[in-house]
Amino acid sequence: MLNIKALVERLGVSQQKLADAMGLSGGTLAQIVNHELWPKRTPRDTLIQKANAFLLANGASPTDIRSAFQTTPTAQSSATPDDTTNQEPPMLLRHQTLFPATKKHFGMFRDPFDADVTCHDDVFVSPDIRYVREAIFQTAKHGGFLAVYGESGAGKSTLRRDLMDRVNREQLDVVIIEPYVLGMEDNDMKGKTLKATHIAEAALNSAAPLEGAKSSPEARFRQLHRVLRDSSRAGKSHVLIIEEAHSLPIVTIKHLKRFFELEDGFKKLLGIILIGQNELRLKLDERNPQVREVVQRCEMIELAPLDARMEEYLKFKFDRLGKPLGDVIDESGLNALRERLTVSTGRRNGSVGGRDSTSMLYPLAINNLLTASMNLAAEIGAPRVTADVVREI
Repeated sequence: MLNIKALVERLGVSQQKLADAMGLSGGTLAQIVNHELWPKRTPRDTLIQKANAFLLANGASPTDIRSAFQTTPTAQSSATPDDTTNQEPPMLLRHQTLFPATKKHFGMFRDPFDADVTCHDDVFVSPDIRYVREAIFQTAKHGGFLAVYGESGAGKSTLRRDLMDRVNREQLDVVIIEPYVLGMEDNDMKGKTLKATHIAEAALNSAAPLEGAKSSPEARFRQLHRVLRDSSRAGKSHVLIIEEAHSLPIVTIKHLKRFFELEDGFKKLLGIILIGQNELRLKLDERNPQVREVVQRCEMIELAPLDARMEEYLKFKFDRLGKPLGDVIDESGLNALRERLTVSTGRRNGSVGGRDSTSMLYPLAINNLLTASMNLAAEIGAPRVTADVVREI
């Protein structure tokens, strides 16, 4: 570690401001300060001159300047490496993209995570994802009431697009009904609520686009029942898909039961798939008497984090580009990715000294963290992403 770290703290300025003055990212400066890993594209003397000018402007003495980039003698710390890791607050990154220099550094011509799903072969399928994928397909083809929930970036929208692609690719007689949810909220103070009449209009437009909707609600719902019945007798299946379903008002969720009960004899006329974030699970809590009748008919499936499948997921992504994963990140880097995206809740579990943790190993979070780590590795000239690089993001 360099003396400049303690000097910056003593001067009362942030390390990020020093990084800005040197024209570096915060992670790159951290690599210099903590591990003496300097960028290869910018001369070291140039960076030191910029740093010295910043330090002098913020009250450093000439003596401070002379020793700023000398190594601090290491002292035995009472904290273990695990303690240090646990003290770092985990956080998710905003959207990241690979810099052109990063692609060149790793010998890649495409970003493995940007516009990466262009056909069904690009969809990563683990056993858990395969189950959710098939449950969605069976509901679309044969009916049912399904709610899929998960964290943002878990891959819910990808599975919805995969269903639509499969229906088109296999030319299946499945009519997909998707009400527009732009601006949808669960109350009219924050946005616009999606009502049963809007769902009926969307269903009519999808199942019978040439038939104008009746003006009165009663006539419109009767018309919808007839249209779905006639279409079903012609051999078609119908599925209503509502994305961002966590923003549905409770009253509309209750009305979905009545859509689900549209029948022709014993045959259900409309399957329903709700897709939303974890708040959807809370809205469909069986202890909530308002949605009791819906919950009893609705299958709930969580799109879980990748966890043990993280390496398999990353290998899949880089194999699509013909790039071995081991050329990009080593074993320590993979372990650091997992540690960074595993959040300790602080609660003890049943094991000795064990604590509960929450996994954030969802595709989008993994993509962003590895992308930022690759950019930093390229900036400092590291051949591969290591644990030290990941921990500096």
